[in-house]
Amino acid sequence: MSDECIFCKINRGEIPSDILYRDEDCFVIRDVAPRAPVHLLVIPTVHFTYLSGLSEEFQPVLGRMFSAAKDMAAREGVVDSGYRLVINQGPDSGQEVPHLHLHVLGGRHLGGMA
Repeated sequence: MSDECIFCKINRGEIPSDILYRDEDCFVIRDVAPRAPVHLLVIPTVHFTYLSGLSEEFQPVLGRMFSAAKDMAAREGVVDSGYRLVINQGPDSGQEVPHLHLHVLGGRHLGGMA
């Protein structure tokens, strides 16, 4: 984990946060600047910045992240109306925190591009 990464600090309990879900591979929090009524972040417990740097051994963690996203969408009540999963990669994508994470967005019509 990175000493200065905000998500790593949340994971270590150094920054208080309402963790909605946690397992050995990932945890889920609400985005502090939501772009939709439901805006969750699924964050791996191991610090990675970009998908391009991940090895095959990390693939089960990605699977667990998507499973957690699916379960949280159900818990938040957006499965029937629909939800969007987004991973931003790099500065041009809008990635604000340099720690890989998956956005779960829903609760309203999201239109074309988020």
